[in-house]
Amino acid sequence: MANGYKKTMNLPKTGFPMRASLAQNEPKRLAQWDEDRLYEQLLKKNEGHEKFVLHDGPPYANGPIHLGHAQNKISKDIINRYWAMRGYQTPYVPGWDCHGQPIEHKVEETLGTEKFNQLPTVKIRELCRKMAVEQVDTQRQGFKRLGVLGEWDNPYLTYVHDYDATDIEIFKAIFDRGAIYRGRKPVHWCSHCHTALAEAEIEYGDEVSPAIFVRFEMTTVPAGLEAYEGRLWVDIWTTTPWTLPADDAVILHPEASYVAVVVDGRAEIMAEALVEKACAKFGYESCGLARRADGEVWRMTGEELCHNKYRQPIFGDQGVEGEFIYADYVTLEDGTGVVHSAPGHGVDDYNAGMRFGIPVVMPVDDDGNFYKGDGMGTGGPWSGMNVNDANPKIIEWLAARGTLILHEDITHSYPHCWRCKQPVIFRATNQWFVSMDKTGLRTDALRELEKVKFYPAHSRNRITSMVEGRPDWCISRQRNWGVPIPAYTCQDCGETVMNDATLDKVIGLFRERGSDAWFTEDPASYLGAACVCPKCGGHSLKANTDILDVWWDSGVSHTAVCKHRGYLKFPADMYLEGSDQHRGWFMSALMTSVGAYGTAPYKSIVSQGFTLDGQGRKMSKSLGNVIDPNKECDTRGADVLRLWVSSVDTSTDVPCDDAILNHVGDAYRKIRNTFRFLLGEIEDQFDPATQGMPVAELTAYDRITLAHMCEVHDAVARAYEGYRFNAVFRTLYDYVTELSNGYLNATKDRVYCGATNSPERRSAQTTWAHILSMLVHDLQPILVYTTDEAMPHLPASMRDGQERAALLDWYEAPMTAAEYGPLLKAHKALAEARGAFTKAYEEAASQGVIPEKTSQAASAALTMPPDALAELAATGIDLAEPLVCSSVTVEAADELSATVTHAEGERCPRCWNWRELGEDGLCGRCHDALGEASRQASRQG
Repeated sequence: MANGYKKTMNLPKTGFPMRASLAQNEPKRLAQWDEDRLYEQLLKKNEGHEKFVLHDGPPYANGPIHLGHAQNKISKDIINRYWAMRGYQTPYVPGWDCHGQPIEHKVEETLGTEKFNQLPTVKIRELCRKMAVEQVDTQRQGFKRLGVLGEWDNPYLTYVHDYDATDIEIFKAIFDRGAIYRGRKPVHWCSHCHTALAEAEIEYGDEVSPAIFVRFEMTTVPAGLEAYEGRLWVDIWTTTPWTLPADDAVILHPEASYVAVVVDGRAEIMAEALVEKACAKFGYESCGLARRADGEVWRMTGEELCHNKYRQPIFGDQGVEGEFIYADYVTLEDGTGVVHSAPGHGVDDYNAGMRFGIPVVMPVDDDGNFYKGDGMGTGGPWSGMNVNDANPKIIEWLAARGTLILHEDITHSYPHCWRCKQPVIFRATNQWFVSMDKTGLRTDALRELEKVKFYPAHSRNRITSMVEGRPDWCISRQRNWGVPIPAYTCQDCGETVMNDATLDKVIGLFRERGSDAWFTEDPASYLGAACVCPKCGGHSLKANTDILDVWWDSGVSHTAVCKHRGYLKFPADMYLEGSDQHRGWFMSALMTSVGAYGTAPYKSIVSQGFTLDGQGRKMSKSLGNVIDPNKECDTRGADVLRLWVSSVDTSTDVPCDDAILNHVGDAYRKIRNTFRFLLGEIEDQFDPATQGMPVAELTAYDRITLAHMCEVHDAVARAYEGYRFNAVFRTLYDYVTELSNGYLNATKDRVYCGATNSPERRSAQTTWAHILSMLVHDLQPILVYTTDEAMPHLPASMRDGQERAALLDWYEAPMTAAEYGPLLKAHKALAEARGAFTKAYEEAASQGVIPEKTSQAASAALTMPPDALAELAATGIDLAEPLVCSSVTVEAADELSATVTHAEGERCPRCWNWRELGEDGLCGRCHDALGEASRQASRQG
């Protein structure tokens, strides 16, 4: 508009800058929030209202925040901000998991193992606490920078006195129900970290293992095989040769049919279904099946063969025998259908052995080395050797004795320690367990899960299947940094002492002095009358040194936090974490809550996937594909990270890299520019409270547009309430794009060129204000800094009486569904008409029909189906404006089509529309606008 008419236009002007400079401006805004105590203001605003409590799963206090942390905390903040806008009070207490092996391991690395092992437990715990405190503060600053509102000055920490006491409170409640016991059972054992591990601390990765087939010599003869006495064997298969020194049973399937393969004068028992496959693998070319005296093939089921005996493969020369037993889990897919069993080295073997009274032999020490000795319960020929080193030696030994049938290496999934990443072993040790079935914990937990809402719904299956199949929970660990299991040993008779009296004293001790006192105080000093052995009456009790599984520690936050902080509530409305927490925090919280109270600790669970790089790989420094949220905040800004979280389907694994964030940055700029575009005609130019128009008085185009806006707003609300942030993003981003290409582009002519106070311009400004208000409100949970930045540029009547965007109420649409619904067909018909016109215009322009290259110089002739035409006609809309052309004629026809010709008249020099111009050379609307401006100037003069 480089002409004299420019000064007569209502051109946009706003103080909302085009350049966001998020990295520079967000920290300043965050400091203002802290100074204003924004989180406290938010709680006060909704004080007395119903609470929505999203209970924070504690990240481990170990290292700076990573992208997974950012996704997690941003997601929680989006949810809390949304429900706060809906009027709920949303107290959010962030927490940290401060105990456990990773911190202790880091301290050991810092000091060196030799020096670490020389330190007393109390000193190790002091160093661990110091490290945890430092890491908590580092992560807290990172989370706050992401714009997450919460009780950052008073988080929950799992090492404080009250939390220590709560661990034992829940322990006592479950102990009193009879679900906690001490037993010698095989558990995942990390010989590197010297501790038992729970299933939640296990990661699976491929390992190459030696698979061997071995023949064991029978010492009993099943009926019908008497002819082979002294020449009778049973063939087994195993991928852990090092467990053979602990062998004391072989397991068969109870219903499977077993036969004896005759080869080289001996008979070898195996499953009939695997004979052909096994003999081919073994190279048994000339073989047959043993027969009974009547000539029929000898067969017996696994159940019928039960209790037969064989020479133990390593110590058989000493007269040690093993026994045939059976179990349903033996498969007939590979091997021989006969499985070597060492009950001390496997849970399934242990459970099967218990049913038949098979003893548990454990020849392996804490370091994964065989005990020294010559007999059963030691390593025998491999005394003192590490079990992994022993594998090839055992295979050589078997081959030399002629009992090795075949050795082949296989690659299979194998459990590893979550911290040191080394393969673990199964090893029977004395540990504390929570029984899944003795008091019905498994059944109760499954019942409670049925009451929980899951987002996405199918994620229920993951935790349900884990509860159905999990073994008893091993809750003891052999470390220094954690909450002790409150058990004592009588130094007079060796009895383990634990009862309500001792547990109550420990709870009081921990609440007053913390769990460090366990390692410094004589039990007699705080147990008082409870310091007595119920078996022998002795008073000399020694505190045991096992600590609680760290998952127990975090799991009881439902009580330590939700119950003990009166402004929260139990059960919490929601737990939100990554999908790995189905076997971690979701699980431990469920078990401790159901075990103590009989109810789940959460009403709903949101399960999220993991963050990966753009190629779907795990992020790692070695690959150079890490996206550091702290660096992103220092470059792109936290709002771009938040927009990225909202743009992806967090219910699955999500990719992220520079290219993806660049695309998100483009989307951010489009949204920001839309804010700025709308503010240009509203800030200091329009106040909806005094100049806005009722919906019924708006132009037809504006009413149709508002109807669609209300539809979009309702879709956004549904997406927020279903925790589908990507649907929120996609709906709003598509809407913004649609506005830019459609309604805003079409109506800027009316807003810029119409008379300042004309009803047509006020109608458009009213609609623009509704759109801006809806976008600011609907995006506030996501773009927390940007919407807050926009607040002072909005008219006071659009700010809900607030100064901060976080304090806004949920946007109240100007139409109900019943009101906007009837207009949606017209909106759809209008969009289709615009599409047909655009295509016809582009063809006409390319053919030179519209040499000016602007649709304002075009006229359109439309045909459309009668129903669509009727919907538009009923609104009274003039299609020239939404099509941004000079004029439109419409006729009914079977199909939608458009023809474009050059407009009649001339181009108005003020608005550039093609119209019939008056004597002053302007179109009628511009003539009227200048007249009004002149009269207004006279009045002001």
